[in-house]
Amino acid sequence: MTRPVGAEDATQIDLKGVGMRFATPDGPLVALQPTDLRIRRGEFLVLLGPSGCGKTTLLRMIAGLSRPTEGTIVIGDQPLWEGDRRNARALSELGVVFQDAQLFPWLSIEQNIALPLKLAGLDRTSRLAKARELCALVGISGFEKVWPRQLSGGMRQRAAIARALAADPSILLMDEPFGALDAMTRDQMNLELQRIWLTRMCTVIFVTHSISEAVFLADRVLLLSPRPGRIDVAIDVDFPRPRAMQSQDEPEFQRIVRELRGRLESKK
Repeated sequence: MTRPVGAEDATQIDLKGVGMRFATPDGPLVALQPTDLRIRRGEFLVLLGPSGCGKTTLLRMIAGLSRPTEGTIVIGDQPLWEGDRRNARALSELGVVFQDAQLFPWLSIEQNIALPLKLAGLDRTSRLAKARELCALVGISGFEKVWPRQLSGGMRQRAAIARALAADPSILLMDEPFGALDAMTRDQMNLELQRIWLTRMCTVIFVTHSISEAVFLADRVLLLSPRPGRIDVAIDVDFPRPRAMQSQDEPEFQRIVRELRGRLESKK
């Protein structure tokens, strides 16, 4: 399976001079220096860097969860912020997955997945049918009626991804979604995420600390420098898809990993 070329090359997310400063008792703290970034439609972009470099800050700003202290963000042709208010049309393009699945324990898996559709006013029959469809997409068919506590961490994250996809977003924002999983489950989830992405063809922005995970998943890796954060280097990853775990043994894969690791270690 390969990705089509053409329309996805258009810019879908455009950041111009976007930065973030936090007020502290000792004065302003620069979390992210003014940053220009264009993200292509259908791209799988990975943000990589040391703790505190601004990866999550950048993701939260694109998600509309944190307002930049400078610069502008445009989603498609819509500004994300209109004065002090977030633009609902821009927000409707976004789905978000965090490191913790953040499922409601008093709702079944299908009810958790269908919740955004319920809030949007979709009727019960339609939203539960959509939830079942998404359970099949993320590989948890048969678990629709169970409670979140009855699932493993990997299964809960599958449900969280399904919930993020419920409203058919064109952009999926993921903040270290597999960071708490064991190594084997994490590898499986990387394979599953690749499959889901190739099926849905949405744009993905994915935050991780793992160099190998970044190279395995990405079309492009952005390495951020230590605080005050900035984009240190952008590396294209051109391996064909779908990628198998054995791709990590390829010389070119290892070369990119070494380059990124060397750059990270040089910043310490």
